[in-house]
Amino acid sequence: MNVNQQPHMASPYGQPQPGYGGGHVPAGYPAQYAPYNGPGSAHQQGPPQGYSPYASFPSKTVATNLVSDLSSSSPLDLGMRGPPTSGAPPVTPAQNYSQFGQGDTQNGPPPMGAPPQRPSVSQPYTPGAVNLSGPQPPYNQQFGALPNSMQQMTNQMASMQVGSTAPSPAGPGYAPPSVSHSPVSAAYTHSAPPTFPPTSAAPTHPPPTEGVAQPPPQSYYGAPHSAQQSFPNAAPAYSAAGPTHPQAPPPVSQQSFPQAPPVSQPPFSTGPPPGPIPGPRTHSYGGPPPGAQASFQRPPLPASHPAAFPGGPTSHPAAFPGGPTSHPSAFPGGPPPTSAPSQMPGVIPPQPPVSQPTSYHSGPPPTAAGFTPQGGPPQRPPLSGMQAPPHMTSQGPPMVQANHVPPSQPGMPPVPPNASMSGPPPQPGLQAYPPQQNGAFGQVRGPQPGYAGPYAGQQNYGAPSAAPAPAPSAPKRLDPDSIPGPQASDIPPVQKTRHRIDPDAIPSPIQVIEDDKANKGSEPFTTGVRGQAPPLVTTNFQVKDQGNSSPRYIRCTAYNVPCNSDMAKQSQVPLAAVIKPLATLPPDETPPYLVDHGESGPIRCNRCKAYMCPYMQFIEGGRRFQCGFCSCVTEVPPHYFQHLDHTGKRVDCYERPELSMGSYEFLATVDYCKNNKFPQPPAFIFLIDVSYNAVKSGMVGMVCQELKTLLDYLPRENPDMESNIRVGFVTYNKVLHFYNVKASLAQPQMMVVSDVADMFVPLLDGFLVNVQESRVVIESLLDQIPEMFADTRETDTVFGPVIQAGLEALKAADCAGKLFIFHSSLPIAEAPGKLKNREDKKLVGTDKEKSLFQPQVGFYNTLAKECVAQGCCVDLFLFPNQYVDVATLGVVPTSTGGSIYKYTYFQAPTDQERFLNDLRRDVQKQMGFDAVMRVRTSTGIRATDFFGSFYMSNTTDVELAGLDCDKTVTVEFRHDDKLSEETGALMQCAVLYTSCSGQRRLLIHNMAVNCCSQLADLYRNCETDTIINFFAKYAYRSLLSSPTKNVRDSLVNQCAQILACYRKHCASPSSAGQLILPECMKLLPVYLNCMLKSDVLQPGADVSLDDRAYLRQLISTMDVAESHVFFYPRLLPLQKLDVESTTLPVAVRDSEERLSRGGVYLLENGMNLFLWVGANAQQELLQNIFGMPSFNHIDPSMTSLPALDNPFSKRLREIIETIRTQRSRYMKLMVVKQEDKLELIFKHFLVEDKSNNGGASYVDFLCHMHKEIRQLLS
Repeated sequence: MNVNQQPHMASPYGQPQPGYGGGHVPAGYPAQYAPYNGPGSAHQQGPPQGYSPYASFPSKTVATNLVSDLSSSSPLDLGMRGPPTSGAPPVTPAQNYSQFGQGDTQNGPPPMGAPPQRPSVSQPYTPGAVNLSGPQPPYNQQFGALPNSMQQMTNQMASMQVGSTAPSPAGPGYAPPSVSHSPVSAAYTHSAPPTFPPTSAAPTHPPPTEGVAQPPPQSYYGAPHSAQQSFPNAAPAYSAAGPTHPQAPPPVSQQSFPQAPPVSQPPFSTGPPPGPIPGPRTHSYGGPPPGAQASFQRPPLPASHPAAFPGGPTSHPAAFPGGPTSHPSAFPGGPPPTSAPSQMPGVIPPQPPVSQPTSYHSGPPPTAAGFTPQGGPPQRPPLSGMQAPPHMTSQGPPMVQANHVPPSQPGMPPVPPNASMSGPPPQPGLQAYPPQQNGAFGQVRGPQPGYAGPYAGQQNYGAPSAAPAPAPSAPKRLDPDSIPGPQASDIPPVQKTRHRIDPDAIPSPIQVIEDDKANKGSEPFTTGVRGQAPPLVTTNFQVKDQGNSSPRYIRCTAYNVPCNSDMAKQSQVPLAAVIKPLATLPPDETPPYLVDHGESGPIRCNRCKAYMCPYMQFIEGGRRFQCGFCSCVTEVPPHYFQHLDHTGKRVDCYERPELSMGSYEFLATVDYCKNNKFPQPPAFIFLIDVSYNAVKSGMVGMVCQELKTLLDYLPRENPDMESNIRVGFVTYNKVLHFYNVKASLAQPQMMVVSDVADMFVPLLDGFLVNVQESRVVIESLLDQIPEMFADTRETDTVFGPVIQAGLEALKAADCAGKLFIFHSSLPIAEAPGKLKNREDKKLVGTDKEKSLFQPQVGFYNTLAKECVAQGCCVDLFLFPNQYVDVATLGVVPTSTGGSIYKYTYFQAPTDQERFLNDLRRDVQKQMGFDAVMRVRTSTGIRATDFFGSFYMSNTTDVELAGLDCDKTVTVEFRHDDKLSEETGALMQCAVLYTSCSGQRRLLIHNMAVNCCSQLADLYRNCETDTIINFFAKYAYRSLLSSPTKNVRDSLVNQCAQILACYRKHCASPSSAGQLILPECMKLLPVYLNCMLKSDVLQPGADVSLDDRAYLRQLISTMDVAESHVFFYPRLLPLQKLDVESTTLPVAVRDSEERLSRGGVYLLENGMNLFLWVGANAQQELLQNIFGMPSFNHIDPSMTSLPALDNPFSKRLREIIETIRTQRSRYMKLMVVKQEDKLELIFKHFLVEDKSNNGGASYVDFLCHMHKEIRQLLS
């Protein structure tokens, strides 16, 4: 993406850059428009009235040229290369444009044939970028004189080829449709693997950029505007292959081909816009329009072939890498939103460009969702000051724009479908794609979601369309850099508004996820190979332990660790491991074996105390072993001696888990127990708030009723035996009530402790009891508690003494255990730990904001330390109706390995299911008590920092009063010496804990990774999901000591340094305008942006301080699978659900433009579950899901789906149930009807779009990252 070569294009974020709004072009409009924000209202030729070229949008400079340099060497070439500022752009050296650059990622689904593999890091991205080298037909780029007219320019550009392969006749990215436009659908037919967009499957349009206003007409939903088609429904989610048209030909707009293209556009129109780069793996984004890119990938096809695009047949959809996203849009994204429709060729009223605020910040958020409803009239004018384009009618092939030229990506000029066609018509917007302002190619980019567009369809962007230009001479390749500077061109300024990058031309999370499933989901993952990166967390796979721990227990940020600290500092890639010691395994995998070495205990290294593992080397015939961690030689005890075979391995190697497996357990001896005596079985104590709010909400009655059955499901080692866990009960408001439930009593006895300043337990015998022995008394108590407090008027509560009471009870019983506290309000009653309401929104965004995340009193830190010493874990269930200071109340749970559950405005009828499911899971899950964890490493690196819910009294031991199957501990490593490539780096995580049956055990997890002396090897073997998990934990902890803005800036800076180092040292040389990303990190920008837009780091006005503190604490213990879906939610198009299949429909990207008005979507992020229903959803679909005949009959307040007797209903309910079981928190279902008030909440999770709280869209952030990288490189 050229992020703007021109200096003037300053930051995406900033004020208008000079280049943008300033000079006039020949046409007479101020040349620099703020970035285009969306289609303007009717297309005006001139700037809208009242529109000032200097609108404050920052120019989004970089975006423009996202030329897809995909091809460029580096994998992710964003391709943003800007045109050189002066002079023809240099052509980059030829690179081989293999179909897929080797290492590069491909933007779309891989071409049919090629297996996606993790290409080498540095490989060039051949595909999408302009092919600089390849056999292209000679491009004569005649850049000689500037074309006089736009038209000429257009033609020229049209003819230029951007692809890596020879340009197809049609033109670079477009498939060359035959001259006569074939119907779109036909084009689709071609099966070509879509390249990029799988994600986008759903909506076709590219997501709007953040800043961009969406074109109204197109908004996603709208009537069936042609634009609309972009929706997924219209197109198959990405079909990889050819004909995408899943349906009938796309609506007009979609179709653009079929109809006659508007006159002026013919040339382009035929070709579908190139899709995101299909094949090539390079990721250059930003470059030419996807289509174009795509085209490069392959050799040109005959003009007539739609297939020419790599993406597949021209038909647009396929053309884009994305696949036919939706057909209509040629663009990878799909037709540009609105703009497409509006574009009808003749129809378009001129529309002013919307001023686009930079996507980054400035513009107003897109309309509600950011898109205007598709069919309908625009919802609101795109931006203030501009008019919205009238709905453009889409007559004619509105698509045109979309399809036709697909707007090319910024980087490339559109190529006419056939060279033979006469030149592309000059579309005003497209014309010749004069260089975009930013140096991007002049061509227009595919319609961006927010833009109306000068995309092809748009014809008139600012200018009237010109007659088609003559066909350009031989296709030229469009090098973004070669395009003459924007000023030079004659394009009217309007057009010049920067073209947005096509969202389908940039890396798609869905595509990466689907490629990984296809490549790694079928084979078991064997852990015997050192330094092998596992499948992604989104892939279902089976693990075979052959000497390294399963990725379910340990995931690393990098599986190739730099050999020295200088390399680590240079790359800035964090070296960390996310460890989940008690992770639950699927039924087809064996849990760790339990090894009992008798009274002598486990065999250990004499020096570093590492436990026996596969990395120990036996020598001297098996009488001694050399430690793999510290190289010390230790004698083998006589009882453990065994002979060695001819390879130096012990003969019994495969009979002993500790010699052949990555994970196993040892039974600990008394030496590993506190005070040298074996522990008592743990206890569970339930402490219930019985103040007015708790009783009135129904919580008290619900807890008591549920506990009667739940006590039969306490955790146990052996399912056939009773649990050894004892239980106790306390209720409280501003005093505490203890209950004696001894089995010999006829009725429970209550003892009240009102001296909360000096807490003690009033009874020893009868408080902690065995459930089976005291069942009758316990049930009597649970029946009486709700009645006893039904008429209470006490509203004040205490909190500190409640934890003290449970702690004292465990101390008296000399056992570890867990407290389940059900609490409703801020503890303002006089007592230790009393709090005051300190909620002050005025501090948000200031340097004092960090104080809001810190506990307001030191009492709870001291209490937490005492709890850890006793092995007292605290789980807190909160039911607040107002501020309760989660930052302070959460100190003890987060320091003891406990959990916090929060049910704001709890209402029994709607929240009962979620609360009870969370409680059941929390009580039943496997856990360890009184645990200590230590991570040992081989010489050269050491564990230096730890993140999670635990307490540390020294620098090495992680102390956890409780450790359950959902908790992770994240460990950061630093170099303290050099590592060698031969031996690699080793780590061993040992957890000493008490099982729920009272056994003391040692759980061992081992991991070996490779070491590398070349940066390229480091970048080839990283895991982005784990890096984001680490960054989130690091950033969220930093909020306690730094202002939020500083935390955000440091994240962006570190990410830019990682990518700049790759570009500088690993990528093949290419234009500075290209954004080049490593294959395995191409999603780092999109995921980082999702994290930066999270409520913790960038809260909206409606996010409470308690919610932010709650999420901050929650993320600290999340594993990689949960953090992945939390930051990038899963969005499933249910209209594509196959009830006969056991597989789920392919997810679509999280952008409003991917939503089809006629579809129904399920979105989940591990905390929330939404069922979004489009206003035009088919009656049959609604009948199957809701049993309702129409959209208007659906009740948005329902929290569960009716159990209907049809296959679709059954399958959907099974899917929801399965998703819930995969997550550690139960997700309440919310039904969201399109254009309903709840839709604003739903849209908050469409993380590729601009957010209401100021978060950037994916496209805008990518441009910003490119700018940051270029600054570092310069």
